[in-house]
Amino acid sequence: MTAARTVEVVPSLLAADLSRLPAELRRVQEGGAEWVTVDVMDGHFVPNLSFGPDLVRLVKRLSPLRLDVHLMVTNPETVAPWFVKAGADRVIFHLEACGDARSLLRALRAQGVAAGVAVKPGTSADGIFPLLAEADIALVMTVEPGFGGAAFLSETLPKISAVRRALDAGGLPCRLQVDGGINLETVEAAAGAGAEVLIAGAGVFGTPDPAGTIRTLRAKAQAAYSGRAG
Repeated sequence: MTAARTVEVVPSLLAADLSRLPAELRRVQEGGAEWVTVDVMDGHFVPNLSFGPDLVRLVKRLSPLRLDVHLMVTNPETVAPWFVKAGADRVIFHLEACGDARSLLRALRAQGVAAGVAVKPGTSADGIFPLLAEADIALVMTVEPGFGGAAFLSETLPKISAVRRALDAGGLPCRLQVDGGINLETVEAAAGAGAEVLIAGAGVFGTPDPAGTIRTLRAKAQAAYSGRAG
């Protein structure tokens, strides 16, 4: 059996009711969440538009929760500093959009924020393996990015497992994150494949009791992660 790190469930504000943002933030904090995710979409890298740095500033004023920013943009080198300045605690960009991912990881960490690199479902994990030693987060997308509420793609599970093996083999502190379609039905498969940070949007905010759902998701994920074959 494999010794487990502590699994995290991170709610995505893309699925929150922004007209009730202070209450939404309180509810997920009551469930034990320590982070929330801000999904940034530019209408080019993905076919949707979403949030800018102002939402990060607002959440910082409203809540002690830490901010994970997922950049789904064509120009992360330009955009990332906006979110660092706004107060992001962690910035994740896409390998597919970045000309020099290693340099951007180093630049972000030099500015005092955690840095991560993401890949879409159709992108091989091979490109992130050389970056794992310099990343705080490796994100495997489990849906095609762009819209909340999409169904979990089970064909991404082997990729999650491959990244987990690479991290374990190197003894690296980089955490393995998944994003897309995480809910009470899919969380165990993702964590059992080796994911330890699980982003959940509709799977949290679309339920009657987000705080209770976070607690249940985390318990299911921790058990599956701890019980995975070494």
